[in-house]
Amino acid sequence: MSWFIFVVHLAPHFCGAFFIFTSKSDELIMNLNLLVLKDLYAICRFDKGVSLPQWIKKSDFYSVTKTQDELSLVCNQDLIKTGETILINKNWRCIKIDNLLDLSLTGIIADISNIFKENKIPVFTISTYNTDYIFVKNQNLENAIAILRSSGHQITAES
Repeated sequence: MSWFIFVVHLAPHFCGAFFIFTSKSDELIMNLNLLVLKDLYAICRFDKGVSLPQWIKKSDFYSVTKTQDELSLVCNQDLIKTGETILINKNWRCIKIDNLLDLSLTGIIADISNIFKENKIPVFTISTYNTDYIFVKNQNLENAIAILRSSGHQITAES
């Protein structure tokens, strides 16, 4: 089997990912630079109509989703104030895709999620304008890193 490697540089700040095409198929494999963030995160659900808690602004990373049914937050779990009416699922670790991703790219989350699905590792994902974040339970992190590395991805840990 012949392999052809093309390094793709879409913009000055998009580097580190590369595509591999095989001569036998149209398969596209994207090898990514991934960064494991150092903190433990929680996924929180507040009842609908609740205002965004002020403590959330102290988190270096947080994501807010408000719907007609709920207010969901993902944040550093150490900042959560007890006594509020919320459901909390703690001990998630964040793996950031450390590349600027063009919004026209497809299948990145699907490919990574499939790798984890095959290995029975639950994930929670967040996509932003610039990139994607994959959350795995802290107890699964070591296995998740090994699986991602064996799939060709480069992984570093935040210091």
